[in-house]
Amino acid sequence: MIKKLLLMLTMLLSMAAAWAQVDVNKADAAALDSIRGLGPAKTKAILEERKKGEFKDWADLQQRVKGIGEKNSIRLSEAGLQVNGKSKDGAPAKSSK
Repeated sequence: MIKKLLLMLTMLLSMAAAWAQVDVNKADAAALDSIRGLGPAKTKAILEERKKGEFKDWADLQQRVKGIGEKNSIRLSEAGLQVNGKSKDGAPAKSSK
């Protein structure tokens, strides 16, 4: 019984994490790594570029971080990444339940 409850709790927590929105200008490394499609190398590149100044919009992020192009931006936005609280145009909005 306890195993089933723990399994259910784990599933609920993972689903809640998947719905979370992460703003590229406010997130720490752990939050960025939680976005599907971002790994440690891309997270490090984002954080290094952000030291030079916040990202103005998705186009600014794409221009400043190598490997984040149009298609990748849409996938990252679908996974919950935002720039200044906005999803990428053309990407379905992720629910923030």
